Amino acid sequence: MDRFLVQSAMRFMQPKESEEIMNPWFGKAAFIVSLISMMLIRAPHGKRSGQVKIRESRKGPLEIAFLALMGIATLVLPVISIVSSLLSFADYGLHVLPFLLGIVCAAMGLWLFYRSHADLGTNWSISLDIRQEHQLVTGGVYERIRHPMYLSMFLLALAQVFLLSNWIAGPLYLLAFLLMFPLRLGPEERMMLETFGDEYDAYVKRTKRLIPYVW
Repeated sequence: MDRFLVQSAMRFMQPKESEEIMNPWFGKAAFIVSLISMMLIRAPHGKRSGQVKIRESRKGPLEIAFLALMGIATLVLPVISIVSSLLSFADYGLHVLPFLLGIVCAAMGLWLFYRSHADLGTNWSISLDIRQEHQLVTGGVYERIRHPMYLSMFLLALAQVFLLSNWIAGPLYLLAFLLMFPLRLGPEERMMLETFGDEYDAYVKRTKRLIPYVW
């Protein structure tokens, strides 16, 4: 009897592997909240900036392809993985630590996503555009880094990796971002330099691209 009680207590104190795995719907629900929050943040800013005419656009085939890829990576495949079993062969267990990391990345990413839009105002565009009366924004979250919205997207891409326990839908946004960012960064900064000249050049010299004081 005593031996049975000791063995029972030891089994209770040692967590089983299955107990370390969460219900995947916790991650899916957190991702859905994050996705809807992104849409709610962007919608009013997109509506306001859309009322300002575009003075110059550099949206070519590559830009359109990037936007389509990002849409597939952030919306289409994640939703398919959540509402259907088409990608279930790539599912894996959701553990507590990745889930918590996903929540933190999503919260930080959404805050920075909101602040970036709020500080840009009507100067924001989803593609490489210069609007009429376009202003160079150097305050708020743009004071120390030139691309805080890209940083927010990177954080949200990490959140998707952690929250969606699927080898396809989870990392796809991060892979798309890592492909898009270096190819878009150069043309975007050249466009800003051609538009704002010395003002943008001075801004570049006192700021970093993505990480304050680092890069």
